[in-house]
Amino acid sequence: MAKIRITQVRSLINRPETQVRTIKALGLGRINRTVEVELTPQIQGMVRKVHHLVTVKEV
Repeated sequence: MAKIRITQVRSLINRPETQVRTIKALGLGRINRTVEVELTPQIQGMVRKVHHLVTVKEV
């Protein structure tokens, strides 16, 4: 599987609870926090749900 690097770039203030939970499940929660994860269909769906809050780079 490919790996991707996800960085949170926007705040969670005034966001729906589902988006906040998705960000927490990805291992983020603060601006500029970065995680490296395997690109699975589940992760891909989570990233699609919060694409406006994060940046994604292939590793």
